[in-house]
Amino acid sequence: MNNKGKVFVGVSGGVDSSVALALLQREGYDVTGVFLKVWSPDFLLCDWKEERRSAMRVCATLGVPFLTLDCEEEYKKEVVDYMIREYSIGRVPNPDIFCNKYVKFGVFLNKALQMGADFIATGHYARVRDTNENKVDQRMSTNRYELRESADKEKDQSYFLYTLNQKQLKHTLFPVGGMTKREVRKLALDFGLPTAKKKDSQGLCFLGKIDMKDFLSHYIETKVGDVLNTKGETIGYHDGAMFLTIGQRHGFTITKKTIDEPRFFVVTKDLKKNTITVASKVIENDKIFSINSVYISDLHFIVGEPIFPLKTSVRIRYRQEKQDCTITKDKDGYKVSFTKTQNGIAVGQSAVLYDNQICLGGGIIEKVP
Repeated sequence: MNNKGKVFVGVSGGVDSSVALALLQREGYDVTGVFLKVWSPDFLLCDWKEERRSAMRVCATLGVPFLTLDCEEEYKKEVVDYMIREYSIGRVPNPDIFCNKYVKFGVFLNKALQMGADFIATGHYARVRDTNENKVDQRMSTNRYELRESADKEKDQSYFLYTLNQKQLKHTLFPVGGMTKREVRKLALDFGLPTAKKKDSQGLCFLGKIDMKDFLSHYIETKVGDVLNTKGETIGYHDGAMFLTIGQRHGFTITKKTIDEPRFFVVTKDLKKNTITVASKVIENDKIFSINSVYISDLHFIVGEPIFPLKTSVRIRYRQEKQDCTITKDKDGYKVSFTKTQNGIAVGQSAVLYDNQICLGGGIIEKVP
């Protein structure tokens, strides 16, 4: 009998969400597979119909109901429009984070609860821990749900989930969060799922692997500009400073090459002059690893705001090793001071805070002093 509750499982047509669905069904939940249909531009070859068919085949194999939820409006407004707007003013957004916040754990979760579900579940590699689950008095804390890193550190996606709050975590299940990718693949074979050997999807949330400059060029005019070295000399060209991010190693052309031909990284960009400045990691290491602190906005804490100053660790990009830091508040806002100098920090990206395996929250990088 299904007596653990009703779960709407976001099925994307991939192996992770398929195994999440099968696991919950085996554990006794009343499961329904839900495919989230989002907006896609006319100029992109979008395979959402095939992904939907793949998700339907999984549900048919397991004998569970299947629904399609239209999230086009929310995805276009909160993810795509936001991304275009940020790039157009020289910032570098993280659309996957906003996709999770507004689509998967926004419209999907809200619709699921309205339709009688107790939980939603996804194939994310992350874990939710109820800190009161073994306590007699379940009223001890209103901040009881922790977001934790997954068992598979290579696949961990907690970085993209830092905006989740207590209500969202209360109604969220991550069935594969305690497993490695290898274990998930084996389970997919054991369950006889048609997605067992399907390759992992890559790239932008829902839209897949796209060339960001090509995508943005349909909305933002390209304009050739100069590539400068740290002496201010022109050594190449690019198609628009707004398309490039700090720390990027490609997307521009060097015309004045030297004998050693060092690999250049973008260290600064000037949107008004449409120029970027690059430096060699080998020769000019001090120009690249030179950032001691950043200011962040929209700071969100999953389990409530702590006392400052806060000594913790931070990731300023996905899959980066966690860096020791101290968070303080001053007249300019929240300041993240690093123990070791950092590189490649782009305004608009997210700084995500951790206490060992616990994701504390995070914010948007606004200023690099």
